[in-house]
Amino acid sequence: MHNWVEQINIGITVSDKDGNILEMNEKSAQIFAKSGGKDLIGKSLKGCHPEPAKSLLLDMLANPRTNVYTIEKGDVKKMIYQTPWFKNGEYMGFVELSLEIPFEIKHFVRKP
Repeated sequence: MHNWVEQINIGITVSDKDGNILEMNEKSAQIFAKSGGKDLIGKSLKGCHPEPAKSLLLDMLANPRTNVYTIEKGDVKKMIYQTPWFKNGEYMGFVELSLEIPFEIKHFVRKP
């Protein structure tokens, strides 16, 4: 990964279309430290998810689409953004962005 990707305060995890982890930036490694951090590179996402998340993951790998949701753990709220990535138009896998967000967040409606 590029240096700025390593040091950004957003967890970035990249997998192939079979669900094997290809890359993790430093923040992603910190997020998943208890599960092995960067030692997870080369391992399958399939073993990292309990149900019903595992079934959703398997379906998303077979039927690529974007999945966005928020989670709350203790005093931290995060937005998780999972989206397919492509190379020359071919589906190659998924990118997951994990970013901490405020519990109360401003929302603006922009008019064209």
